[in-house]
This record gives sequence, C-alpha cells and structure tokens, in this order.
Amino acid sequence: MKLKFDPTLEYQAHAISAVTDIFEGQPFAQTGAAAFQALQIGGLFQTELGLANRLVLPDENLLKNLRAVQERNDIEMAEALQGRDFSIEMETGTGKTYVYLRTIFELNKLYGFKKFIIVVPSVAIREGVLKSIEVTKAHFQTLYEKVPFDHFEYDSKRLGKVRQFASGNQIQIMIINIDSFRKDVADKDLSEMTEDELKKLNVINRENDRMSGRRPIEFIQAANPVVIIDEPQSVVSTDKARRAIANLNPLVTLRYSATHRDTPNLIYRLDPIEAYDLRLVKRIEVASIREENSFNDAYVKLLKTDNKKSIRAQIEIHADASQGPKAKKLWVKQGDDLFIKSGERETYRDGYIVQNIDCTPGSEYIEFNQGRFLELGQEVGGLGDDVMRAQVRETVEQHLKKERSLRGKGIKVLSLFFIDRVANYRVYNDDGSTSLGKIGRWFEEAYAELSAKPIYKDLIPFPVSELHDGYFSQDKKGQAKDTSGTTKVDEDTYSLIMRDKERLLDPSEPLRFIFSHSALREGWDNPNVFQICTLNETQSVDKKRQEIGRGLRLPVNSDGERIHDETVNRLTVIANESYDEFARTLQTEFEVDVGVKFGIVDKIAFANIRRPDDQGTDVPLGQDLSAKLWQHFVTEGYLAEDGTILDKFDPKNPHFELSVPDGFEGVRTSLVDEIAKKVFKNRVANARERRELKFRKEVQLSEEFQELWERIKHRTRYRVEFETDELITRALNRIAAIETIRAPRISTTVVGVDISEAGVSVDRQLASRTEEIASAKVLPDILGFLQKETELTRHTLASILKQSGRLDEFKVNPQAFMAAVADAIGRALHDLMLEGIRYDKVPEQSWEMSRIEQEAEKGIVRYLSNLYDVQNREKSLFDAIEYESETERQFAADLDNNEHVRLFVKLPSWFKIDTPIGPYNPDWAFVTENDERLYFVRETKSTLDSEERRTKENQKIVCGRRHFEALDVDFDVVTQLSEVEFNR
Repeated sequence: MKLKFDPTLEYQAHAISAVTDIFEGQPFAQTGAAAFQALQIGGLFQTELGLANRLVLPDENLLKNLRAVQERNDIEMAEALQGRDFSIEMETGTGKTYVYLRTIFELNKLYGFKKFIIVVPSVAIREGVLKSIEVTKAHFQTLYEKVPFDHFEYDSKRLGKVRQFASGNQIQIMIINIDSFRKDVADKDLSEMTEDELKKLNVINRENDRMSGRRPIEFIQAANPVVIIDEPQSVVSTDKARRAIANLNPLVTLRYSATHRDTPNLIYRLDPIEAYDLRLVKRIEVASIREENSFNDAYVKLLKTDNKKSIRAQIEIHADASQGPKAKKLWVKQGDDLFIKSGERETYRDGYIVQNIDCTPGSEYIEFNQGRFLELGQEVGGLGDDVMRAQVRETVEQHLKKERSLRGKGIKVLSLFFIDRVANYRVYNDDGSTSLGKIGRWFEEAYAELSAKPIYKDLIPFPVSELHDGYFSQDKKGQAKDTSGTTKVDEDTYSLIMRDKERLLDPSEPLRFIFSHSALREGWDNPNVFQICTLNETQSVDKKRQEIGRGLRLPVNSDGERIHDETVNRLTVIANESYDEFARTLQTEFEVDVGVKFGIVDKIAFANIRRPDDQGTDVPLGQDLSAKLWQHFVTEGYLAEDGTILDKFDPKNPHFELSVPDGFEGVRTSLVDEIAKKVFKNRVANARERRELKFRKEVQLSEEFQELWERIKHRTRYRVEFETDELITRALNRIAAIETIRAPRISTTVVGVDISEAGVSVDRQLASRTEEIASAKVLPDILGFLQKETELTRHTLASILKQSGRLDEFKVNPQAFMAAVADAIGRALHDLMLEGIRYDKVPEQSWEMSRIEQEAEKGIVRYLSNLYDVQNREKSLFDAIEYESETERQFAADLDNNEHVRLFVKLPSWFKIDTPIGPYNPDWAFVTENDERLYFVRETKSTLDSEERRTKENQKIVCGRRHFEALDVDFDVVTQLSEVEFNR
C-alpha cells in the first residue's frame, strides 16, 4: 500500500506561499556555465568549497514582503524585521512535514535555492522526516518534473556526504539532529583548545584530514543553507542551541511547529481551533472512565516524591468535603497522619501515619506505621486496576464498533495504548520465555468476550494473539525495558515503527492494537489511529496534546487515499478522568502552548462581517463599527470588560436571542456565529453525550415527502463546452490587466550610525539607489511551462502569447512573466468552464429514498450539543436536526415554526452532486403551501456576497444551480427563510 497525497489542499498552499512570497523580487538562480559568468546574480553562487545559496534582497524588501504576507494571513503586521527567522504555525496532524518538504521544491523552482538543512530535536522526529521523504518522493517527482534531489541523514562517520552537500549542483537536503552540532565552540578559539577539549567537540566542529584539513561545518557554512527547524521549541531552547544554529550560516531560518514558544516574523498560523473548524483533523471524543462513590476503604495512591527543599511525597486520598468524600491530591512529609489530613475519616484512623519517604530515582516509596508500604504508582484501597481494566474493555469495544461501521470501506482501524510499565503488558521470565502481564491479559479477555457477541462475531478474521503487539526498546539481552524515549536503545524502536507505517495500514495485516511505553510520545503518528487509551499507574508525564496528537491525522483507505468523511473522522480518547477534567486540561495546554485566548472576543472581531450599504452593496462593518458593537455587548452583559464571553451568551438555549443595536438585525446570526467561534468548550465532544435520532416513517410516507423526493432524486452528469476563440479573448483581457513586469532590482541604502549613551541608532540617510539586474541570458521553455500549468495545446498558448503584445516582458523577468500569464489564463479557463457547464438527467439513475430508512435502522447517532430539537414532528423525517452554525440552527427553527412550511429535510451527506471540483452536498429541501404547493432546495450561508465565500464554495453552488435547473427544481442561496418567496 502506498500513501497518496493531495497537492491541491488550499491551506497547505497558503502555508507554502507564505514562505515563497517572502522572497518576492529575488531573481531566479543561474545554472550551468552561465552561473560562473554571473556569480553575483540569482539564487546560487560559486564558493571555494562548492555552490551556495545567495539572497540579494535587502532587509527592507524582506520586511515589505513580510508585512504583505502577514496582512493576507490575518496576522498583526510587524513594525520591523526580527532577523531572518520566519515562523510557521501548523496544528498537529495537518501535514507540517509535507508542507516544508514541498516548500523546498517551490523555493528551488521559483528562486533556484538548492541547499537545505532540516534540524530536528530527536531520533523519533528524524526518523519521521526520513520516512516522509521516502513516501513523498514519487509524489514530488511527479509535481516537479523529476527534478533531481539528494537527501541524507548526517552521520559523523560518513563525512563525504557533507562535502557532496556543498559541491552538488542539485537540490541537497541534509537531516541532522541538534545534538550532532550543539557542543559549543563560541567561547574559545580552536587554536587555543587543548587536545582533550578538541576531542569533546562534535565531530562536525573538528578539523578532519578527510576534509582537506577543514572542519565539516565549514562546508555547510559555505553553502549558506536554508535551515528548516522542525519543532523549534525543542531545538532552540537554549542559548547554546541558538548559537549552534547561527553557526550553520543560514540564508534564512524557517521554524515549523504547532507549539512555538516564540514566533519571530510569524507568517502563517493554522491553530487548533481553525484546524478543527476546517475539518483538517479528526474530531475528538472522550470516553471517560472514573471510579464513583468508592469511598468504603482507606484509599492511598503514591503519585510522586520530591527532595528539592525537603523530603516529601504527593499522594491521593479520599477526604471529606461539604458534598461528601472526594478524591484529593496533597503533599505529605514524615509524621503526617492521614486521619487528620482526610478530615478525620474513620477509615484512616489506624495505621496511616507517614513513617518514611524514599526519593531515590527508580525505587521511590512511602511507608506508613504498622508496615503498610507503597511504591510509586501503587495504591491501596482503590479501584485502580478495575478502572484500567474498564479502559481496556472500552477501547476494545470502541474499536470493534469502528471496525463494523467501516467494514467494506477499506479503512483499517488501529487502537493505541500508552502504558508506563512494560511488565504490565509483557513479562520476561527467568527461563527466557515471555508471558502476558495484567494489561495484556485484560485485553485478550475483553476481546474474547466482546468478539463473541453476534454483532461482532467473525468481524476480524485473525486470532487474538496476532491482533496486538508492543513497541518497546530492548536491552542487550533482547528484553523490553522502561526507557525515557531519548536513549540510544530507542533508535531501533523508532526505525521499526516508521518502517512499519504502511504495513500497519494494510487491512490484511492482523496487527490492530498497539501497546507502547515511550516510543510513541513524539515524532510518530498513524492516520488510522481511531482510539487512544492511556493506562498509567504513575502520573502521566505526557501532555494531552502530545497524546492525542498521535491520532489526529485524517485516515486513509487501503488505496492510500485520504478520507474526508466527518462521520468517520473521530478520535476517541479513553481517559481515566472526567470529560470536564480532560477538556479543562486540554484547553489550558492550548492556552499555554499556542497562546489561544479562549472566550476572549477582540474589539475588531466583527470588522469583516458584511451588510448592505445605502446603495445595497454588501460592505464590511469595519473596525470602528465593530468596536461599537463590542461595547454594546459589554453593556448588555454578553461580554466582560476584557472581552471574556459571559454566561448570558448561550446560543444553545432555544429561547436565546442576541440583543443588537438598531440597524444590525440583518447580521444578528453572523454576530452570534462570530462570538461562538471563541467558545471552545463544545469542540471536544463527550463520547457519552450522544443520542440516536428517531426516524418518523409516517413523514416519509406522506404525500408531501414522496412528491418532494420524486422531484429532487434524479442523478445527472455534466459536460463542459466552450469555444477556443472565446478562451483566447478572455485570456488576453486578463493578461492585459497584469501590472508591468519589472526586472529584479537591488536596492542600496546608506545611513549614518550614531553611538551615544542612549544607544546605537540610525542618525540620517546619506544616499540610496536602486539597480536593475540584467535580463536573463538563457530563457526557459515558456510554452512547456504554460502547457503543464493549464493543460492547453501549445498552438492555443502560442496564439495567446503572440496576441498579448507583452512578450518583451518575458525577457525582462521570465519567471514573473510566466507565473502571471499562467494565472491569467487559468482564471479565464475557470470562468469559461463554469459558464459552459451543463447538466443532463441520467436515465434510470437516482438517489434511493429507502437508503434513509436503512440508515435509520442501523442507528444515526449525533452529538447533543449540535442538535436542534424539532418541535413540529410531523414536518421532519427525524426528531432532531444536526447543525454546524448558528445560521443553520436558525434556519431549521424558522422552517419548523413557519406555518406555510409543510415539510423540511436536511439532505443526507450521501446526497451528492458531481462537479468538476468535487462532490457537492446541498443543505435543505422543503415543501411550502400557501396559494399553491411549492418545492424548494436551498443552500444556507452566512452571507450572500460571493466575494466573502471561498472560491470552491461558489463554484459548487454554480454547479448545484445548473443541476437543479436540469431537474426544474427551485434552487438558491439564502441566509434566512424570509428570503424565500412562498407565493408565486
């Protein structure tokens, strides 16, 4: 099985262009003989040690480009350039590694840069990057016309690859761990170091006879590489690491992470909220496993020990509270009596005085009088094992449910268990044999019980022993061991996991349940992990984001194709804590790690909401009106003075209506949606807060529904027709509108520097000049380029270019001209395709009404938090409607309560119309009766302004309109029901 990659994802294209557009104005590199005649021109130049990247743009141009990119991506524009480090923030699971690998090829394509270094913080991430390059190689070779490139992992024993990196005339990608070059050389000159001091340096910083007496780092420095840092919060966390990165002599540094500590020159942000909203990652469910009302015995659990200031231990006990006993964590020292600490609970009266605490790493324990003794993670009187056993069973059941629902779709289901003691899963006996630990036994027992049920029987055709396995680091005797995940022995484990990635995705491979100790904490994920269960006896050191990050990526099927079905893409976390605790902890981590301000509405939050002006044109409210609205919501009690959302704002309440000033009634729902975006609490769904929708057979059999379905059920096929002459005319009009293509320029500014007690400052500008770079000596194949970009014939393209009258500009700046012309022709072609698309009924093909009932019989389960309860049950097929926005909720309520609406239905997800840019699923179908009975299909959007909607949304709406025209069905886009004309 080979993974497939979609090169058309809009958010990834934005992340890539955010980087490439920073270099706008940088000329393309000369190659071959021409490069040696124009060494100072373009993106490459010759050095004593090989070929190097070269950046000719001055900082003021970089700042201008930076501000343009930031404005486009809704990021506060920088006043000044923070060095040449640029930050890209992408949520876990959205393809960060793919994005920076493709950015490498784009930078080469646009500017000719060829030297790239990827710096990683750990073995796990290094292995992940190497695997990503391996699985994307064929994909990138197709996208970039088999452009040659060489990639390698830095190895101090293979320094010839470093020399090749410097001298090679094709794309060079070095992957290196920060530990390989972090040992500092900044404090002392090499000539002053003793022999012992030199030996302590990383090999990369030592002189080497095989490198002509030079240090390997010199070859890297001479190449002036583009440095890509994967997880910079781990790579450059110290001054020594930052000096080490600077010592690489980077052209620029690109920082990619989901959890930046600082973001110099931030140019792109895809935070967790946006990733969830765009459905780029799985939605998270939490199955909470908690012991309740188990307060009969004296319960003590040792969580941790500490000896930094004094010897103490953190324990968990049951303490009396106003509402009854509750679990409580507290620190104790020698001599403390748990009878007192618990609020004098009788169960702790005898034998629970702390006698001894040992903080020795690996053998921590606490001892009480009368001989009671607990090691780290152990407990007495609680239900720890019972909770973990229940977690295992819940995980197996969730897995089998998912297997059953995805049977026949070619999607393999994986479940991941985190454990903190290898022996809990697998025991190594003295005679060399192995046996299952308690968790392993619990798993096989749960699987045997659940798989025997008729609903799951014969679902998975493999014996249980082949379904589960552990990934653990091993000692010299081949026995698995508890490790930190960063030791040398972990390397083989990481390599094995990464090599197994495609095998794990193959449905014919039995392994489905994966147990891991430390190997999967970072750097590894698998798109088909649908369940994650953490079974820690000790306090978990992993963060929630780190744990769930292993399963956030969207799944793939057996053909390697990514799945975008929202009913499939759900990650269930089986937790031994309440849903509220899980959500609260996760939210805190988002706030700390990403800087997301939950529940805070900015004064300019409503600036982009549009409403008609006096001439009837939709215009944005702007920042001033936004601030006035914000103050109104503060006065009305929806927001606090700091923008915090207060309890009065409760759109889930069926009686809620947002108070707005006069004149803003038309944008009420948009304002509700904008505020609701800032409320994160409903985005982590409780797996137990779901309900099955009730199907109303009598509505399906009604005359209204039968007639409605008869009108809309027909399938169609589309065809596109346009005249070549019309395409040429439109392309010429768009090319004529392109701004004049200018030659690349170098700008020089001379300033005076004043040094005083106040500091160093620019005193005055002495001179400035700009110089255009000479035209390219060798022109690229423009027809070949345009043919690849547009798929038009060379004859048509040649006609367009000849008639454009602008070919002279091609000589001035070939790359800029080709890109602008390709874009103009592409837009003209796009317009014609939409205008020329026609739909025709396909005889004998339609959507079967019976499919709705079949789905209802299987059970349609939806989240309570996103359901509108239908009041007039005779109007709807189901007793509730799932909605995704306040606009949809309000539309459902209006349909429900309008006396003229006889019946309405939210069209099922499988009701899809084929279009050239993917399937389209319209929103609503309904029947009205006033003077006559009418049948409608409507798409609901928060705005009628097509400029405010995404391009693909508009394209699909156009196609939907043509489809329903072919069926003679009334179709339109509305924001509210009042826009529908019931009388004809």
